[in-house]
Amino acid sequence: MKRKTIVLLAALFALAAPLSAFAAMEHGDSTMEGMDRGKMQGMEQGAMKGMDHSGMAMSGNMMMLGDQVEGGVKASAHLKDVKEAMSKMGMKETHHFMVMFMDTATGKPIETGTVAVKIKDPSGNVSGPIKLMGMQGHFGADVNLNEPGKYEFMVGTKLKDGQKRQYHFEQMVE
Repeated sequence: MKRKTIVLLAALFALAAPLSAFAAMEHGDSTMEGMDRGKMQGMEQGAMKGMDHSGMAMSGNMMMLGDQVEGGVKASAHLKDVKEAMSKMGMKETHHFMVMFMDTATGKPIETGTVAVKIKDPSGNVSGPIKLMGMQGHFGADVNLNEPGKYEFMVGTKLKDGQKRQYHFEQMVE
């Protein structure tokens, strides 16, 4: 069990680092302070899609669920198919749900606060709130989306400014 936890944490951290670099590229130079620009040269947003960021064999591509702005904060949600890697560790989760936040006035990422998601499955069942953990530039959790069809993700936040915001994303899962 301890080994599985360590492997899972290593995979999540390995996934988080490229995502924060991707977010920085997506949001402009103002958020790239402190990053090694030499290593970033030549990387394009499109080149990030479908790459194995975890060091583990993961199937599927990164699915971009879109961007939404609420109360001056832009949320960018993503979904990664991790079913194969998780099943090898004896776990039932099929996807990693993640969301990044940016202050639209400053262009800076928001990395502190409380974030949770409720998931409505294709049958219409809504999960209880799933707390998303802060992970180097995004908030995320592994979730079980094992039924094909349309999923809805209702994200509730209370970020560092104390204001509550809600976002809604949808994605078809095969």
